[in-house]
Amino acid sequence: MSLDLNNTDINDPELRGRAVAAARGAAAFDRLIINGTVVDMVTGERRPADIGLVGPLIASVHERGTRSDAAEIIDAAGAFVSPGLIDTHMHIESSMVTPATYAGAVLPRGVTTIVWDPHEFGNVHGLDGVRYAAEAARSLPLRIILLAPSCVPSAPGLELNGADFDAEAVAEMLRWPEVGGIAEVMNMRGVIDRDPRMSDIVQAGLASGKLICGHARSLAGADLAAFMAAGITSDHELVSADDLIGKLRAGLTIELRGSHDHLLPELVEALNTLGHLPQTVTLCTDDVFPDDLFSSGGLDDVVRRLVRYGMKAEWALQAATLNAARRLGRDDLGLIAPGRRADLVLFADLVDLEALQVIVNGETVATGGAMSSILQPIDSAALMGSMKLAPLQPDDFRVRAIGTRVRIATIDQPRFTRWGEAEADVENGFVVPPADTTMIAVAHRHGRADSHPRVGFLRGWGAWRGAFATTVSHDSHNLTVFGGNLEDMAVAANAVIAAGGGMAVASKGKIDVLLPLPLSGLVSEAPLADVADGFSTLRAAMDGIVDWQPPYLIFKACFGATLACNAGPHQTDRGIADVTTGTLMESPVLT
Repeated sequence: MSLDLNNTDINDPELRGRAVAAARGAAAFDRLIINGTVVDMVTGERRPADIGLVGPLIASVHERGTRSDAAEIIDAAGAFVSPGLIDTHMHIESSMVTPATYAGAVLPRGVTTIVWDPHEFGNVHGLDGVRYAAEAARSLPLRIILLAPSCVPSAPGLELNGADFDAEAVAEMLRWPEVGGIAEVMNMRGVIDRDPRMSDIVQAGLASGKLICGHARSLAGADLAAFMAAGITSDHELVSADDLIGKLRAGLTIELRGSHDHLLPELVEALNTLGHLPQTVTLCTDDVFPDDLFSSGGLDDVVRRLVRYGMKAEWALQAATLNAARRLGRDDLGLIAPGRRADLVLFADLVDLEALQVIVNGETVATGGAMSSILQPIDSAALMGSMKLAPLQPDDFRVRAIGTRVRIATIDQPRFTRWGEAEADVENGFVVPPADTTMIAVAHRHGRADSHPRVGFLRGWGAWRGAFATTVSHDSHNLTVFGGNLEDMAVAANAVIAAGGGMAVASKGKIDVLLPLPLSGLVSEAPLADVADGFSTLRAAMDGIVDWQPPYLIFKACFGATLACNAGPHQTDRGIADVTTGTLMESPVLT
């Protein structure tokens, strides 16, 4: 089953004619859902009603028991009927599985539409990576609205990835029928300062008439106004309840994300204090690791957690359906009403949200938590062979210096980074890492520059008893290695290089866990259960070499430590970069 991504199929005159006839009782329905309780996304009611379908259309929503003429009867047996859930911002690559595997994981849970920013594939493979995503979108029953990656790389001049998307490349993607807009614009300073590159990219979005999505972390006041005045209309990078309210007042569409669970309780409290759900609040997953996807699901899990934290189920579902559809300009989705598209979910209840049956385009695609048919993956040959660097030696992770003692720049604290300084001894021409630091090294892996690691020193990352290497390293996805000693760093790095990409944990000179991700260094073709198990095992191994300190010093922080578009210093394959000041230090040695 493939979907019409242009939304033209339901406007066929013959189909509309059949739906009109069935609605007025002059013809039978194709399918009739009886004995269900409709969750009304307009009124907030839970009301008993039957639903008549004609092909992919909802033809009628009427009083229970008043019609029985249908080719197929679906007895909801008291279940709640909701529109299919819509994830307004996400990255399939973050789940480390193929699009087909991802679809097979979320469709049975009631997620029927996703808005996918494939900038991970784009950063590694350029337009070919996005073309792969577009082909996947055409082949799956999961409704996939692609966005054109806007920041490839995310911080031009401060990092080097596998491609470079200028305004011309973005305009080309915006002409593809699968593409619904520009993905999160992460180069905030470039937009605010009217950098010509970013201004041209945003203008390409404005000219297309499609969405322009944002990444407005910590923006407020004049900077937020400038960011929005450029034409950007959404954000998912909330940092507090005050940030949420401020951005709602500013007029941004909020993509309330599930990947920062520690913030959700205070965000729910802030919305509850308003006394109503703003129509500009939508929901997204952003990033879901494979073990979480396997055990808890996708957007359905976000809805479930919001309800658990005190949000009305009707509000959470409205944000995930009608509000999302309005944001996307998709009047066919998000509401159970005549003339709308029949993307429907039968939930056993509105707390656990167990999906009993999932209908997409009027056809049942999943029952009892399982797909009705096997989803075939597309050819992934274009994503292979992305590790273009030679094995590394322990000495590659040393920092050269002159003299016997030097001052070095440090990158202090996870997530919200800031500059620091420390003194360090020099032995045999190399810096001795200070006792309170963790080494971070980034090696270019895309074949566009030298691959010698650039090394920095982190503070506030605890004492490491081993090393971690990963090619999942936002957003340029170069090989990134964290560690407390040179030998383990080299062991972990070389295991990942030999695997064609992925992640490895090393300690005491050997590999503890290796998770190969040979597609783009980001994704595996293995079944979700296997990838989830491998990732879970790797997480546990990380717990053995690092003492985490939530909410910021957590495993996930390792994947964003190179995100150079965010304020503050970040290590990249070119050195220590700070987008706010335009600083790029190839070496951390100051004097």
